[in-house]
Amino acid sequence: MKMSDYWTTMASLVGMLAFCQTIFQLVFPPELRLAVIHLLTRIRHVFSSHIYFDITEIDGVNTNELYNAVQLYLSSSVTVNGAVSSNNNTRLSLTRVPNSSSVTFGLSNNDRITDVFNGVTVLWEHVVVQRQVQSFSWRPMPEEKRGFTLQINKRDKTLVLDSYLDYIVGKSEEIRRRNEERLLYTNSRGVSLDSRSHPWDSVRFKHPSTFETLAMDPEKKKRIMEDLREFANGQGFYQKTGRAWKRGYLLYGPPGTGKSSLIAAMANHLGYDIYDLELTEVQNNSELRKLLMKTSSKSIIVIEDIDCSINLTNRGKIKKRNGSSFDPDLTNGSGSIPSMDEPGSSVTLSGLLNFTDGLWSCCGSERIFVFTTNHVEKLDSALLRSGRMDMHIHMGFCRFPAMKILLKNYLRVEEDEIDGVVLKEMEECVEEAEITPADVSEVLIRNRSDAEKAVRELVGVLKERVVKRRKSGGEKKKKEEGGGEEAEEEQEKRALDSPNRNREVFGFQEEEEDEEEEEKEKRQ
Repeated sequence: MKMSDYWTTMASLVGMLAFCQTIFQLVFPPELRLAVIHLLTRIRHVFSSHIYFDITEIDGVNTNELYNAVQLYLSSSVTVNGAVSSNNNTRLSLTRVPNSSSVTFGLSNNDRITDVFNGVTVLWEHVVVQRQVQSFSWRPMPEEKRGFTLQINKRDKTLVLDSYLDYIVGKSEEIRRRNEERLLYTNSRGVSLDSRSHPWDSVRFKHPSTFETLAMDPEKKKRIMEDLREFANGQGFYQKTGRAWKRGYLLYGPPGTGKSSLIAAMANHLGYDIYDLELTEVQNNSELRKLLMKTSSKSIIVIEDIDCSINLTNRGKIKKRNGSSFDPDLTNGSGSIPSMDEPGSSVTLSGLLNFTDGLWSCCGSERIFVFTTNHVEKLDSALLRSGRMDMHIHMGFCRFPAMKILLKNYLRVEEDEIDGVVLKEMEECVEEAEITPADVSEVLIRNRSDAEKAVRELVGVLKERVVKRRKSGGEKKKKEEGGGEEAEEEQEKRALDSPNRNREVFGFQEEEEDEEEEEKEKRQ
């Protein structure tokens, strides 16, 4: 055959195939072809001995916790070792995030891994597909659609649904608790979303604070640990009583008294992640709810220095420059206006109350809310009531029991290793000196290589503070205020039990006077 005849024949065949394809598309439109494919798939499933379950990463607007559990379970060393030994073709991805000392295994995209549970073999496939490009969307979605497909024999359906999935969830929780590395989340301006549609940025949380090293009164520390333990083990209690599985803690006291260290100790004790919520970066109440919806269970949501974050005290009417007034809680839902000239956070007190104790606070479980403040008297009593802040913890000045803990932490010395006369002087001076644990720690860190020198300098600092307080009338002031921690707790009690007093503190008295002046002007 000549070369020219060969190419002529090939061109004829290509033309015939194109003609047949055109005729096929005309006779069988796309809708019909798709219906046929679906029909064949259903027929294959009917006669197949396997059944399939899809577990997608995103369920509606929330992250599917079962997806996270499966991902963590399949990345565990036990599962990976078993899969590799039984299937040499399994391909795994290895990752190591910044500031982490461990390597994480993961199933590569669109690859498979087998697992055995109670003698039953199952097949997991990590399915990753690209989403179709959308011209406009009110709720941006990640570019990739991720999920796991579970393939099992039909005869094993009951075992898998009744036991295997619960086993995976329990195993993932065990792995998470055993893992020493926690995550610390923070929110960004305007609740911007990352590539996975998450409004929180995270880093590894490696704070070394524990209840053992925490400088606090042992009895108070014991009560906090018991309360945390009862909360973590109280799922049945909360379900039986019809209460949301959450708890609120208010930490108040002077700066440097260990409020942040207590939060870190709580996270390490329970194995919870921390969400550090910066209210000044939240534009309105709607964004606050979105942030709450994207928090995970077994987490601590922290708002530090709540009295300084944004103006949450003014629940009354805000006067405009033209003399008119409006109620911030009756606006379009974005809350009050912090400034007439500059944009800022418009989160209202009612929005924050709904965040901690409203319907939206029940969209997750096993979460702890922690608020910190240096001035508890500035907070609205509605924010402090039980159900929102269940346990109020006063972080006061350093006392002698806390002092001994700091000496042990920084100098590695026990109480019986320190001179008894020196200990007596410290015990007599520490309460009157009103020194914070942070100040004590600074003295000990500076002299940590010489324990004897550190103790002598600390005693000198305590005596110096006592003399200075006496000269400045510290004793008289302490007597007028009721003295020490009892005065702080009494002040908090008065703030909670005196609504009229709170109105004066929060500026309602000025509003009432303004309204009286307006009434007088109208009568004139």
